[in-house]
Amino acid sequence: MDFLQRRVVQEDAVQYKLFLTQTAGSTVQHTEEQLSRLVEEILAKIAPLSMQYIWQNEPFNIKYCPEKAGVPAHIGGVTQFGDNVEDEWFIVYLLKQITEAFPALAARVEDTDGDFLLIEAADHLPKWLDPDTSENRVFIYRGALHLLPCPSRSNPTGIPKDVVPSVQQALAQLSAQPEACRASPKITSALDKRLDGYPAKIGASQHRAHCFVPAGVAMVLAQRPDLVAPAVSAFYLRDPVDLQACRSFKNFPPDTRVLTSVTFTRCLYAQLLQQQFVPDRRSGFTMPARSDPRYKAHELGMKLAHGFEILCAKCRLPLSDGDSSVSCNPQWKGFLQSLKSNGYFREEIEGSARFRQLKTSAENFFQQSVASKSCDTSPGEEVLQLLSSCGPIDVEELRKREAQLPQEDSDNWLNVTAQDLERMLEERSGSRPKPATAKSPQPTETEAAGSTETENGNEEEEAGYSLVGVSQKMTRFLNAKSSYLGAELPWNYSCNHPFAYDMPTLLKEMERILDTSEEETLDSDDLCEDEWEGVEEDEEEEDEDIEEGPSGHAEMDGMEALDTLKGYMDQMDRELMNTHIGQSFNQTTSASAQLHATEGLPSSAEDAEELQPLDVDLNLVTNLVESLSCQEGLAGPASNLLQSLGVHLPPNSDRS
Repeated sequence: MDFLQRRVVQEDAVQYKLFLTQTAGSTVQHTEEQLSRLVEEILAKIAPLSMQYIWQNEPFNIKYCPEKAGVPAHIGGVTQFGDNVEDEWFIVYLLKQITEAFPALAARVEDTDGDFLLIEAADHLPKWLDPDTSENRVFIYRGALHLLPCPSRSNPTGIPKDVVPSVQQALAQLSAQPEACRASPKITSALDKRLDGYPAKIGASQHRAHCFVPAGVAMVLAQRPDLVAPAVSAFYLRDPVDLQACRSFKNFPPDTRVLTSVTFTRCLYAQLLQQQFVPDRRSGFTMPARSDPRYKAHELGMKLAHGFEILCAKCRLPLSDGDSSVSCNPQWKGFLQSLKSNGYFREEIEGSARFRQLKTSAENFFQQSVASKSCDTSPGEEVLQLLSSCGPIDVEELRKREAQLPQEDSDNWLNVTAQDLERMLEERSGSRPKPATAKSPQPTETEAAGSTETENGNEEEEAGYSLVGVSQKMTRFLNAKSSYLGAELPWNYSCNHPFAYDMPTLLKEMERILDTSEEETLDSDDLCEDEWEGVEEDEEEEDEDIEEGPSGHAEMDGMEALDTLKGYMDQMDRELMNTHIGQSFNQTTSASAQLHATEGLPSSAEDAEELQPLDVDLNLVTNLVESLSCQEGLAGPASNLLQSLGVHLPPNSDRS
């Protein structure tokens, strides 16, 4: 029940911690100084990436955290990502970049689901690793995923799975044997696939649209593009009390509307566009006809203006300029020096227009990621500060710039067809696409002679499935290893790779079945490889301590066990004899019985005795097809099982 004692991360939030892997001999003061210096260097390192990103709710933020409750001093933070889960994965990408640039740091990241990194690689994890055994074992170290191993006979390195390592123990193991703790290539590739595309993916996940907004909103977004996120969230989560402030727009009058280009994330754009909203008549927002080409721009701007007005209505009076300046923050000087040492200003002359632009972006990033946590400034207060500091707004000048706006992006990505959804689900589930059927060369005379017999089989292969293959894969599945946790479903079934049997283990199991000792026996399927090795060792030790009984004792017990099993089978046969279950199976009769049936002659008693055993493959395929037909194209047990086995049957074309 240890998992009940774990501290739960708040909903829709991700928690991250960066630990020093080697702190032996360091004093508390030295560790604090080292981590505080690393905070500034890390922020300067990720600033070029984070400045381009628009966060849904909260940005990536880190600070020094002293030792507490057995957790050593570290650099940590929590980010609430809300409805945009891509923020969470961007943070994972940042942690990989940080640990690669600073090899002395190892990162742990968790959300409500715990170690969510393991979910992406669930099909490739070792059997012993599950949510109950993964605590303090999953780290991002030197830019790659690392898992603290469990010791086995072949590899004694690691910590037993029933032991929860402390953070200090885990870090010591990680720094001492990093290669042994490195995740397998399959696990690493699964995580890399989820992060594929960064940092170019930052721009691909954004959407640029034209909006008719009040001049104040255009001015605010020109200086702080990231403030579009709280404005959209304020409108998206509005209530009747919030809309009372929108009856008369005090901060953003509608008569000053201008056309501007606004950059959203795709999540924010979808939230704003899909909301059905009619403005209050007293607000002054008049909308053109829906047939007007600029109707969507007016609608988006109207909704965005409501969001900004709601933000300002919820906050206090703006702070003075002196209080809001980032230069007053004691951390700003060190952060600015780290930016210069990392080449952020690109050798621009101090005081030039480009230098001032880069410095303004750095101040906005610092205000968002560092200063906002210390002074607790709300987004509405930041908007009012910008409005009060900019002075009078030249509306005519903004309208002259409308002709120079960049082209807006297409929103066709919002339209997802059924085929697109199926393709995305297959990509997420790891299913391989159906192989294309290559054109075969001209058949020879021998091949042409047998083409009639294989015509049906070729049609099935061209359709991407084979009834024989369905039967074979189902048979392999039924013969596969399973346990009380469920059946194992390999994603890539192939007839060319049969299951391998361990003969010594099989013989050992046969001996265990014939053994009638009073002690409870364990099924080998319930144990992983390492546990089974431990059981074998325990049995060998017990065999050395316990004297063997009479030589014929085991043999007699084996005969008694077989007699008991036969009794169960006979009793089952007698019970089934009184039912009609046998009529539900298809049986293959002998040749003489088929001849009598064809000629209409009565079958003899000899023919009845010549009934062949059940055709298991025929009954299997027949029952599967009937189950799929009853599902009528919807998800169900049969289709889910076949999908897990890698079998894709075509839709039913028989409408009768």
